[in-house]
Amino acid sequence: MTLTELQRLIETMYSAKDRERGPEGTFMWFSEEVGELAAALRENDADALAAEFADVLAWLATLANITDVNLSEAVAKKYGGGCPGCDEMICICDSAEKP
Repeated sequence: MTLTELQRLIETMYSAKDRERGPEGTFMWFSEEVGELAAALRENDADALAAEFADVLAWLATLANITDVNLSEAVAKKYGGGCPGCDEMICICDSAEKP
């Protein structure tokens, strides 16, 4: 499934609820899912990790949908030409920097 397909799927399933909730409420749900992902990372449970990564990605797609951001275009624009910090395809930024 591509990012575009994911955004369309989430839009089809949840658009009415998501738009009613708005960006602020949706961000709170997204944040909760990131916390659940953190717990799954600590537990190192492969099944839980996969489920939580899927949840985080779905809520990110929801946020993108209700703020009219095309994730595929945004990712391609920012990362399609290489690292945004050093412009290389294999990052050579200092590891203390956040590219």
